[in-house]
Amino acid sequence: MGSSGINAEYMGSSGINAEYMGSSGINAEYMGGNTTAATGKGFAIGSAVLTSLALLAAFKTAASITTIDVSKSTVLAAALFGAMLPSIFAALTMMAVGRSAADMIGEVRRQFKEYNLLGTDPNRKIGTPDCDTCIAISTKASLQEMVIPGFLAIVAPLFIGYLLNGESLGGMLVGGITSGCMLAIYMANAGGAWDNAKKWIEAGGLMKAYNKE
Repeated sequence: MGSSGINAEYMGSSGINAEYMGSSGINAEYMGGNTTAATGKGFAIGSAVLTSLALLAAFKTAASITTIDVSKSTVLAAALFGAMLPSIFAALTMMAVGRSAADMIGEVRRQFKEYNLLGTDPNRKIGTPDCDTCIAISTKASLQEMVIPGFLAIVAPLFIGYLLNGESLGGMLVGGITSGCMLAIYMANAGGAWDNAKKWIEAGGLMKAYNKE
């Protein structure tokens, strides 16, 4: 799994470097990096699911639960609640990334203008970028934006466990593991596929496919 991640980063970085140097034959390397990364994520997802199942078994033993019967209304309701949690986490983190990226873009644009980093004003000296401010924005966002997801991860099991019972909490965990596994596989493959599609279109693949060169 580690070698897959290293190979993916190497191939992706090689493609990006070649693009900056003006090479037009970079899409194979870049797309290969995405595909390799998706493979590595697949191994990570599999190991995470197995770990979650082991923790679920440990919870059942500690709570003296022999079966989790989803035909019970409380267990089924908890399982549906747990199945919704991965999508909520995904939505919160994606919105957080969007807000953080907007802040970073605003700061970069400010520095471009104030420090004349692009040399657009020939009467002014090209300044030095303020990297510390960008690092501070990223660090602050990574901490602040994860407060709500972290709070939800702590409160949700307590809410179900105290409101209903231990078996219902087990149902919530089963729903979360199942839904989270499917969502993770979808995101890992869809992200690489979208990025590969973008590179394919940039390389003129769409025009060639429809004979519009």
